[in-house]
Amino acid sequence: MDEFSFIRSIKPEYYRQSSLIKGIDDDAAVFRPSGHDIVTAVDTMVEGVHFTRQTMAPEQIGYRVLAANISDLAAMGSMPAFFMVSITIPSDWSQEELERIYEGMKRLGDSYQMDLIGGDTVSGSELSISVTVIGMVHKGKARYRSTAKTGDVLFVTGTLGDSRAGLEWLLNPKEQASEDHTYLVQRHQSPVPRVGFASNLSHLERLTLNDVSDGIANEANEIAKASAVDLWIDSKVLPFSEAIRKVFPRQYVDWGLSGGEDFELLGSVPEKDWSQVIEAAEQAGVSVSKIGYVKTKKGPEPVVKVNKSGEWEILTSSGYTHLKEKGD
Repeated sequence: MDEFSFIRSIKPEYYRQSSLIKGIDDDAAVFRPSGHDIVTAVDTMVEGVHFTRQTMAPEQIGYRVLAANISDLAAMGSMPAFFMVSITIPSDWSQEELERIYEGMKRLGDSYQMDLIGGDTVSGSELSISVTVIGMVHKGKARYRSTAKTGDVLFVTGTLGDSRAGLEWLLNPKEQASEDHTYLVQRHQSPVPRVGFASNLSHLERLTLNDVSDGIANEANEIAKASAVDLWIDSKVLPFSEAIRKVFPRQYVDWGLSGGEDFELLGSVPEKDWSQVIEAAEQAGVSVSKIGYVKTKKGPEPVVKVNKSGEWEILTSSGYTHLKEKGD
């Protein structure tokens, strides 16, 4: 495969971002934003580690690796603008398949008016795709996981565990696929970053966000540690889809907590702003659930507690640790 002909095949016909001065066709891209802070993120997917041809078509691979990055931008309150792609290409992937990967990225990127402005290609033993995204946020308005305060409402968008359930079905189909199976698979292969929801909250003075890429067990602990607070979560109000409840009735709670890759947003706001979070979700066409509260840190280290039938358990990044005492 000729590298330059491949680059020509994926070069955009035109650019959308007015801040872009120079895109593909030079040593580097140049852009000049006005009145904004720049937000960047990078994510890598490797064949055999993050996906296989059994679980994703080429278009879905491209879509998903870009979606993971855009979700990071959403968690920072940033609007996506540009992306760059570095890809390691093994000999058993054809140019047609690679172009389909880029088509998947283009499909998602177009929905946010994103421009592909550069990247790199190299030969290797396994397919590896590394995407860097660049977003913009009004100066001083980026969102961080370190701003949660005692008394805040803890919330999460969408439903939890669907991506993990979809992957399980792809790897171990045990019956003919139903509408529920199809829904879960779609949630795994084509997640929707919550950019619109986060953007609708840009006017709030304080908002904590973290994207759910590794499960809320991990993300909640990241917020607790970064903000030096405890988080209390009520397991009875965690949001789960009807599909996951029906197809995986025994696993869905654990997958919701630690399954990951749902790319929802976990966050906190002052209780006085909760009604605005509900309104922002309605405007974005996404559900949002109040799942707990931010509490003052009681011990030497921040912890996340989950209430299960009146018993409190510490939720570590990877699972539960039972507590002997009852909740306060």
